[in-house]
Amino acid sequence: QLELITPFQLYFNPELIFKHFQIWRLITNYLFFGPVGFNFLFNMIFLYRYCRMLEEGSFRGRTADFVFMFLFGGLLMTLFGLFVNLVFLGQAFTIMLVYVWSRRNPYVRMNFFGLLIFQAPFLPWVLMGFSLLLGNSIIVDLLGIAVGHIYFFLEDVFPNQPGGGRLLRTPSVLKAIFDTPEEDPNYNPLPEERPGGFAWGEGQRLGG
Repeated sequence: QLELITPFQLYFNPELIFKHFQIWRLITNYLFFGPVGFNFLFNMIFLYRYCRMLEEGSFRGRTADFVFMFLFGGLLMTLFGLFVNLVFLGQAFTIMLVYVWSRRNPYVRMNFFGLLIFQAPFLPWVLMGFSLLLGNSIIVDLLGIAVGHIYFFLEDVFPNQPGGGRLLRTPSVLKAIFDTPEEDPNYNPLPEERPGGFAWGEGQRLGG
């Protein structure tokens, strides 16, 4: 917005990334939502709202798993981005978060601008229809829905199927960085590790 850099320095371009080693484009293409306007504010509100609800809801106490969903979704979108003509993937990432939240909260009733009332799983499709009415390309929305569905299926559906299993496992390095270690209920701390040092206040019988 301050014109210190231009979108041309940020957009997703595989040739510039892999041939000219402009690696930052793998990240910056997710951070640009266009000039300040309705579309920008719309994306910011939805990104904040559903990112927060996921973090405080199904990912509560599971920060490493939350970060892993970001990495998995970003990697998958980047791979798909090699085959579709998209230069910025931030909106697709927002739709992915909305899709995952909506599938994990299927009975929540939504009110869209006071015009439509529907169940949460229909929200990504309503947003795609709204985007279409605004004249935007729905390829971005479809990409976000596809990646969100892949994550939801591998994380929530397939492990509960007969013969299924968990294919997505959060790397231990992420758990070590983001998750606080669980306290061992059987651990008996040494006296110097107890609050206040030794148990000076504990009574002891004389001559006992």
